[in-house]
Amino acid sequence: MIDTVIRPFADVQDRLARDGTQAHLLVGNGFSRALRNDIFSYDALFNRADFGRLPDTARAAFTAIGTTDFEFVMRTLRSAASLLEVYLPNDLALRQQLLADANALRELLAATIAANHPEGPFEIDDEAYAACRKFLGPFRNIYTLNYDLLLYWTLMHDESEPHVKCDDGFRTPQDGEAEYVTWEVEQSDAQNIHYLHGALHVFDAKTTIQKFTWSNTGTRLIEQIRAALAQDKYPLIVAEGESERKLERILHSNYLSRSYRSFSKIAGSLVVFGHSMHPNDEHIIHLIDSGKTRLIFVGLHGDPGSAVNQRIVARMNIAQATRPSRRPLDVYFFDSATATVWG
Repeated sequence: MIDTVIRPFADVQDRLARDGTQAHLLVGNGFSRALRNDIFSYDALFNRADFGRLPDTARAAFTAIGTTDFEFVMRTLRSAASLLEVYLPNDLALRQQLLADANALRELLAATIAANHPEGPFEIDDEAYAACRKFLGPFRNIYTLNYDLLLYWTLMHDESEPHVKCDDGFRTPQDGEAEYVTWEVEQSDAQNIHYLHGALHVFDAKTTIQKFTWSNTGTRLIEQIRAALAQDKYPLIVAEGESERKLERILHSNYLSRSYRSFSKIAGSLVVFGHSMHPNDEHIIHLIDSGKTRLIFVGLHGDPGSAVNQRIVARMNIAQATRPSRRPLDVYFFDSATATVWG
């Protein structure tokens, strides 16, 4: 069943309380934009990006396509490279340039987010943290598609009530205290915070997955991240333009694939906030189609008739229609603004 009435978030909270099953949360870019749209919108990222170290073609691609969406441009560049194998099979140099520009844009996206990220958790007031923790509190597992530090800062802000159960799977390294903490699959059974597409403060050090921390260094996380980027060390983030390439990147990382498998296994209820259901995240949406959740609440931002919201509704129709009869799915929509995630 799909209920097309746009409900206030209070109705979602009441239903979750009555339902009594475990509830889980998936957040997308709208979670961060709800706090700082001036930093985390596509337009803001594009306008703040420093294209100086990239070929002119990488910057010009945005103008040619008419977008400020990094992922869309990267996807288009890789598609163009694939087509050249058919139409201009002898022009290897052009194909390599297109792929190189796509890879350079992925790294620029990470650098831009880090360069324009809030300096520290002190830039968010206590009332906003308290509101966000109240929003997060009821959920057994929290899955995020965002790279930024806002969720991490909120979970670490223990001064704000209510208590939020949080375990991202990182521990002190087995060989002793270090400037970072590490993730080991054998220690991840209790993990309930999942960065499905990685995060700015998580780095793949080949033999270990490391997370930067303030407590071990006394240095702000964003400063550590910027220092690493200045040394051409890039965080573990999945910023590929196409869903297929994102999934390929996920499956080649033990850390990322562990969270991906976790999302595929959740049962009970799922709340989706700030996610546009864009095809470049189809690998995530597909898990909703084939999953075990029986009840899903999806946030719509702004005009319910907008193209983005209509796409979300249409995609949820597909999810509901393709579910096996033994695992029916009920879908409800809510007004994202009424969730007051940050107060």
